[in-house]
Amino acid sequence: MRMDSIAEAKTGMGSIAVNRLLVGIDVGGTFTDFVVYDAGVGVCDSFKLLSTPGDPSQSVLQGLEKIQSEHPGCEIWVVHGTTVATNALLERKGAPTALVTTAGFRDLLQIGRQNRPALYDLFVKPTSPLVERSLCFEAEERVDQHGEALLALDPVHAANLAERVAKSGAQSVAVCLLFSFVNPHHERLIAAELRKRGLSVSLSSEILPEFREYERASTTAVNAYVTPRLDVYLGRLDQAVKDKGTARNVRIMQSNGGTMRLERARRHGVQCILSGPAGGVVGAQFAAHLAAEARGDRDPLRLITFDMGGTSTDVALIDGEPRVTTESLVGGFPIRIPVIDIHTIGAGGGSIARADQGGALRVGPESAGADPGPACYGRARGKTFATVTDANLVLGRILAQEFLGGAMPLDVEKAKAAIAGVGKSLGMDTEQAALGIVEVVNAHMERALRIISVERGYDPAAFTLLSFGGAGGLHAVDLARQMGIQRVLAPPLASTLSALGMLAADVVRDASLTVMRPGDTPLEELSRLLEPLVDQATGELVEDGVAPEQIIHLPQADLRYKGQSYELTVPLSSALLEHFHQAHHRAYGYHRHDAEIEIVNLRLRAIAKTSKPRIRQSKATNQTIKSLAAATHLVRFTSGSASTPVFRWSDLAPGDELQGPALVVRPDTTLLLSDRDRAGIDVYGNVIVEVAPHQGRV
Repeated sequence: MRMDSIAEAKTGMGSIAVNRLLVGIDVGGTFTDFVVYDAGVGVCDSFKLLSTPGDPSQSVLQGLEKIQSEHPGCEIWVVHGTTVATNALLERKGAPTALVTTAGFRDLLQIGRQNRPALYDLFVKPTSPLVERSLCFEAEERVDQHGEALLALDPVHAANLAERVAKSGAQSVAVCLLFSFVNPHHERLIAAELRKRGLSVSLSSEILPEFREYERASTTAVNAYVTPRLDVYLGRLDQAVKDKGTARNVRIMQSNGGTMRLERARRHGVQCILSGPAGGVVGAQFAAHLAAEARGDRDPLRLITFDMGGTSTDVALIDGEPRVTTESLVGGFPIRIPVIDIHTIGAGGGSIARADQGGALRVGPESAGADPGPACYGRARGKTFATVTDANLVLGRILAQEFLGGAMPLDVEKAKAAIAGVGKSLGMDTEQAALGIVEVVNAHMERALRIISVERGYDPAAFTLLSFGGAGGLHAVDLARQMGIQRVLAPPLASTLSALGMLAADVVRDASLTVMRPGDTPLEELSRLLEPLVDQATGELVEDGVAPEQIIHLPQADLRYKGQSYELTVPLSSALLEHFHQAHHRAYGYHRHDAEIEIVNLRLRAIAKTSKPRIRQSKATNQTIKSLAAATHLVRFTSGSASTPVFRWSDLAPGDELQGPALVVRPDTTLLLSDRDRAGIDVYGNVIVEVAPHQGRV
């Protein structure tokens, strides 16, 4: 990538100056992905490094040093998606956390909603709370639903309470008092005492000022639990970046699809729980816009995103815009802040295959990760694991010498030995076992795709499947066929699309407030109630360096029919009630114009638009598709083996058409077509696959 000159391009936060590179970084369980955008030549370069699970910052710093050495004298600005908060929650490796609640509510997290995770399982074990009961403390105070103090908090009691918490061994504290979303005064008094004693403090009135005590307490507890770990990681990364001079500015990807300053992320870890996957959805939206532009399509995007990496698979749905939810569940814990609606399963290239005690084939959710990784990586110092990647390699669907552009050739014999071990347990030969592994992992991913589409009331046949992630292209076309989806879109940066999405993300702030008003409340009154949220979100964006005139405010409201337990979010406008009736009919199949309506919460999304990477279009050539085939390779399909043409993605030009079977190979990913699929190339290098109707799996 040349750096002779970099043009100045306007962004929502200023401009991309001369000699500045924008770098997106996504740390995954197996690989850390880097996308480097050069505004001067309109090119996004990408590469991957093996992740360093013991200290994720090491792979990040290695990549930044590589970029710096290749582009001396350039400013490097970074947007980083991190899994540190996610892993701390899922692996229960967060900070020792205490909870302070109103007297009588000490067991709030333990009681929860009393929902059974498995309705008919008599022996199911519910998720244990993040905070041990011995670290739950009660404050002698009480506020009513109107915010009036029924029992004022005694400052001496607050000081004594803070002293007890400090001596408990807790490093972080979640404070969630009854009705503090209406009146936060008592929470702030307790927080002041706790901070005097050097404790990290999360207030529910700041994290989630909404009703529903359990969800508010859970979200606040998650923030308290993961924030110290994320703070240490980001602090160490920030210092290392400054010491080495590898970057001037580091921003962090949020779960809601926007970015925020590193300093803010160090205090709000819960907002980074789905940081990496959110970048993938934004990247998919960006890539789909380019593809639509290439074919002159102005219709709203309708996408199902399919991101299969080394450790997990993330799926989401975009119907015009990505779906945003406030009802996410991560690691068994409710998180009520707005996040992109992403469904994640433990199915990736590194998912481990094994025979269970009943002789059935199981794949995942355990992963071989980056160390030791799949058997074919040759990194295992002891027992090797048979994985999905090994199965695809045995079936000829991955070219061993082409992996990571030849920088990391794969060991076919070790893959065969590992798969053969699984096959022996199942009474199958090596190829049969490999095919079985692919079938099982496909079944898991198909189920995930149905959850995000069919179970949300959407017909998948009306959507395009956008495939990305390092392993996605090997499975996407077959999955689309099973789902009745007719088109698959695979962008050229499919393997690192999450990192690209971080460069395409806007700066976003979400704010909310419970108001509990009747449905006929005048719009003027609702707008007045919204003003504090506008001031809050605007102030935070201005702190991020955004000019006030660049901020777009999108007001929303949560509504329900009186007597219902859950709400639907619709735009706040003069047509508020009609929008709610329409949304209710879509979600539940009916609506009631005669029913009384409640306005529960007001929400505000403040957005500062940024300039997106400007990717240059390619020009068509006169090359014929036959001359582009680099080689043929024996690939094992369910129907049998076939000598399959291999095409290098970089050799394909706009207007080229492919007839399956075919392998389309990039250094970091491979796209597999069956014998009846057809594909074309657009001016942005996207491969658009027209999926043949189902007549058996590939």
